[in-house]
Amino acid sequence: MRIDAEIRKTMRISYALRRVPEASFVTLLLCPETPCRGVVALAEVEKVGKNANLELSNGRRCALHEGDTLAVVFGNRYATMQFEGYARKNGTGCDLLSMGGLCGLVESKHASVGEPTKLRLLGLIGDEHRHELQLTDYSLGLAPVAQALRVVVVCGTSMDAGKTHTVISTIMGLRRQGYRVAGIKLTGSAAGRDTWNMLDAGADVALDFVDGGFPSTYLCTSEELHSLHHLLLSHAAAQGAEWAVIEIADGLLQPETAALLQSPRFCSTVDHFLFAAGEPMAALGGVSMLRSWNVEPLAISGVVSMSLLSIREAEEATKLRCLTADQLQNADLSAPEEVRVNFPPQKTQHASWMVNRA
Repeated sequence: MRIDAEIRKTMRISYALRRVPEASFVTLLLCPETPCRGVVALAEVEKVGKNANLELSNGRRCALHEGDTLAVVFGNRYATMQFEGYARKNGTGCDLLSMGGLCGLVESKHASVGEPTKLRLLGLIGDEHRHELQLTDYSLGLAPVAQALRVVVVCGTSMDAGKTHTVISTIMGLRRQGYRVAGIKLTGSAAGRDTWNMLDAGADVALDFVDGGFPSTYLCTSEELHSLHHLLLSHAAAQGAEWAVIEIADGLLQPETAALLQSPRFCSTVDHFLFAAGEPMAALGGVSMLRSWNVEPLAISGVVSMSLLSIREAEEATKLRCLTADQLQNADLSAPEEVRVNFPPQKTQHASWMVNRA
């Protein structure tokens, strides 16, 4: 059947579908028992739960109500502080896995998190030829690399360690040095807040895995991740960026994060690593793990830098600088080593770190 005008008028298109033209939402198809990652579905909100808001394709966040009709996409999610979920359904039911429009079934959740928002599937969405809409069909094509690009990668111990604010502060620091900067969210689950924050910090361009046709990167193969990395860097360079600041989601124990950081192919593209940690012991454990993978961070940052005592503990344990947001915002990563480490002195008052709980 065709999607009628009334549904098209009221349908809320999620952030994860921002690359799919609205004109492509034409037909409603039967949903298979086992949906594929990346297929687009039409669903009705049955019960509002943890994710009481939806990020729309235009960046606005809207409140959800029972009976709302949503365009969502099947995918997998790995979030230790939120949901573990998979691209599955139970009859006509499924869960909203992220505020960005990822759907599937929750397998487990953090004890502090409520039940997910429940959806009733109306069917898959197809184009005018009754072909299922698939995110990979709307990904960016490989761009010719116009110039060399220097790369900073921010990784961390876990969710909420301060990775995103480390990225934002690094972008600000590079912009203050006069560079054109790209912000890239390489792995994670569909949610627009991080890319909007990168743009707000002064990034000339912000990209994420959705631009590569992925609703999330959990359970992606190593080859898919390497290709995605190359694709997003090529577009950053093609748009004139001189530096790319890349965030890798979750912690070092997350499978895709661990695979990237242990890959010489990936690490050979990176000029500097910054490591975000929540507290000194986590900083020591994370840095030790990175060193066992032959990755030497330039510095530690994140939530641990909010306490002068924690900074001292982390620096003594790891023999690395632990940098506050203010210091990153005034750093010159392009300077020679003897100049680069001469960051502004620490202040008593530290910038508050934004907690990312999409």
